[in-house]
Amino acid sequence: MRAMILAAGLGTRLRPLTDYRAKPALPVHGRPVISLLLELLARHEFDQVLINLHHLPDTIRAAVATDHPDGLAISWSEEPRPLGTGGGIRRAAEFLAGESDCLVMAGDMLLDIDLTDLLARHRASGRDVTLVLREDSRGGDFGTIGLDARGQLTRVGNREITRPTDGGSTADREENQGLFTGVRIFSRAALTGWPSIETDATAEPAFEDLRDWLVPRIETGQCSVGVEVVDAATTVWEPVGTPGEYLDVNLSPPSLPSLGGGAQAWGRDVLPPQAETGNIIAGSADVPADASLEQCVVWDREHVPAGFRGRHGVYAGNSFHPCRESASGSPE
Repeated sequence: MRAMILAAGLGTRLRPLTDYRAKPALPVHGRPVISLLLELLARHEFDQVLINLHHLPDTIRAAVATDHPDGLAISWSEEPRPLGTGGGIRRAAEFLAGESDCLVMAGDMLLDIDLTDLLARHRASGRDVTLVLREDSRGGDFGTIGLDARGQLTRVGNREITRPTDGGSTADREENQGLFTGVRIFSRAALTGWPSIETDATAEPAFEDLRDWLVPRIETGQCSVGVEVVDAATTVWEPVGTPGEYLDVNLSPPSLPSLGGGAQAWGRDVLPPQAETGNIIAGSADVPADASLEQCVVWDREHVPAGFRGRHGVYAGNSFHPCRESASGSPE
């Protein structure tokens, strides 16, 4: 089975951490985010994965080279300029269409969802596209997809969906909503009908897949798009999109049952966490005995100065980066 991981984003909200490594290459308990996603895919019998690249591509290549499941064939699509989610998928369409169905996921989250079951439900539905939603109270922070009583899409983010059968009115149609997990399943026939985007004649078009490609096709009846909603109690979806989110998933890592459970099962190359400090320190990092760290992450091969004091931040790129308003860091 084939899958694609969207990993070409600039990671602007995660700066300055993404000045050193691309977002999917950031370590969580010693494992790059993208490596955890690759392991999830392999556990669900995906054997071919394409990863698109743009920002700091060598950091993602290096992360994958040192940490990926055996038997997983990995290919790359390096974009000279950002193409957006839709442009990236369009560029990978030939690869994705090599199977009757394929899966596309975002590369900036910790995820544990039954992908095998979702793929089976997509195939049984006969839909062209399935978007995976999650019952999640954080929808207001990350955006939602709206549904009517029949389960038809009524809204993607702030973009209302109108069909000829709506009679021109979109009022009072939405009854349910769910947080979009970043997981999409496409049937081969859906990988067509790309939008006409004005661009330089020599450049590939950049566009978003939901807003610019799928929604117009839904509205004209060219594509059947539905959803599968997963239960928050039995799934994991933790974003890694801001410094605060990144710090949180390290200090309070989720259990990932598909990967063995708690971080002690899926993490690697970090010192045993100390309950009194809560720090997550890479085994290859140099932290002198007189340094005082509290609720901090220290990346691999970093050298913390003698006497340094820091709390609620990340030591990376030979510098300390506060991740919360209460964070601080300074030499003693």
